[in-house]
Amino acid sequence: MLFNKKPFDFIAIGDMTTDVFIELRDAWVENDNPTKTKELCMRFGDKIPYQKVDTIPAVGNSPNATVSAHRLGLKSALITNTGSDKYGKEQIAQLKKEGISTKNVRIHKNMDSNYNFILRWKAERTILVKHHEYDYTLPKIPETRWLYLSSLAENSLRYHQEIADYLEKNPKVKLAFQPGTFQIKLGAENLSRLYKRSILFFCNKEEAKHILKTQEDDIKILLVKMQQLGPKIIIITDGPSGAYVYDGNEIWLGPMYPDPITPIDRTGAGDAFASTFTSAMSLGKSIKEALIWGPINSMSVVQHVGAQKGLLSRVALEKYIKNAPEDYIPKKINF
Repeated sequence: MLFNKKPFDFIAIGDMTTDVFIELRDAWVENDNPTKTKELCMRFGDKIPYQKVDTIPAVGNSPNATVSAHRLGLKSALITNTGSDKYGKEQIAQLKKEGISTKNVRIHKNMDSNYNFILRWKAERTILVKHHEYDYTLPKIPETRWLYLSSLAENSLRYHQEIADYLEKNPKVKLAFQPGTFQIKLGAENLSRLYKRSILFFCNKEEAKHILKTQEDDIKILLVKMQQLGPKIIIITDGPSGAYVYDGNEIWLGPMYPDPITPIDRTGAGDAFASTFTSAMSLGKSIKEALIWGPINSMSVVQHVGAQKGLLSRVALEKYIKNAPEDYIPKKINF
């Protein structure tokens, strides 16, 4: 695919996978209590019927973000790795179908592609994840205004340092960081250069507690402590309670956009919110406006199976804004 010489608006870095959704028929949830860990249960050693299977290639936090930004009108690209198997070929074909440049998709010979199994139970899901440990090497990054960093495998510490080196050499590039499971496991200390370089930092409340190694539940305290790690603007989502944003001076609370029907699948809702918020900021929108944009794409995504089908165009998103309920307004909250 050919691009003009205009700089990219948005380049994402992160792993790519194929998601296989298995909709369960015969399962139940134990410990259905908000203060305890919920457990998805099935009969052990038995034949368990399932409803259907959906296979969706070229997904993952960063691919989802790239597609989101592209549909919203940004010139976007993806830096990722994949295997030389048939699933890797399908992933690349899907990116091309979405209009995403595959120039910086590195294919690793004789290695498998990432392939996740997702057990769906009603609107919730449990993801069986395997990140292949590719030999990560940062390519020459095209000129861009925003870099969006998310999920990578456990062996990627050196790769993160390469990304930090690039950002230090390119101070005009803005970083949005949405850490994945293994990046959170690596710890804020190991990734301190990236935390300090982040303009936008996204996580949910439970992830924030894990990163900060605290049992603190006060969202205001979590926002302040997270910013002390270095990011300029902290965004912490808290499920139905909405999304909180702290820029060092003010805290904003953005409500969820009301679901038109019961959600089908919540996979990718966080990616949709974070990438749409970043895209809005890239387009010159304010924090308040970005808080209006983000939940709308999350709402749309959960109406479909998979993380990308429901991602909106800018025209469609702005139509939702125009028709939003009167109380769909982000509000400042006091410390």
